[in-house]
Amino acid sequence: MSEVALIAYGAGNTASVRFALERLGARVRLVTKANEIAEAERLILPGVGAAAYAMRRLRELELIAPIRAFERPFLGVCLGQQLLFETSAEGEADLLGLIPGRVEAMVPAADRPVPHMGWSPLAIEREDPLLEGIADGAYAYFVHGFVCPDGPATLARADYGGPVPAVVRRDNRWGCQFHPERSSQAGARILKNFLELPA
Repeated sequence: MSEVALIAYGAGNTASVRFALERLGARVRLVTKANEIAEAERLILPGVGAAAYAMRRLRELELIAPIRAFERPFLGVCLGQQLLFETSAEGEADLLGLIPGRVEAMVPAADRPVPHMGWSPLAIEREDPLLEGIADGAYAYFVHGFVCPDGPATLARADYGGPVPAVVRRDNRWGCQFHPERSSQAGARILKNFLELPA
């Protein structure tokens, strides 16, 4: 049975992610301390809300350095994906800086309200162990008003008036802009794949 550490920093969809992981048979530990992160087999950074607040909470808990130093499988979910990048227009926040680029506000249109909320199909751009068994066109559930930069880290995209990097990766760090814990079979498969990544 895989063990996963879930960062509980007061800015996340922690309970729903935990329940989704436990349904897959994982042992889940909620962590709030640097040594707990350093000892983890794999790590998830959930997130709902504002980037500046989330980074402030991580600073207050002294978790930024141990997150940056973590060398085993690491997944950011929703806001957690955005925090992997360098900066955000949301509160002009400095982020974790693990993937190059700046997170920008989404632009609303008459047929495209912001936040982007609901089911969107995924276009798989590159094969990756996290996406094993995910069909091109599989639907995932999104809730976000800011969008990550589209670039070399993008593994899968959604389309919402422009490309939305839906899954990203750099080295041992992955991100899902959507909520895998709310994304039915595709989301459960992605979490299962994460649990099976070699630590």
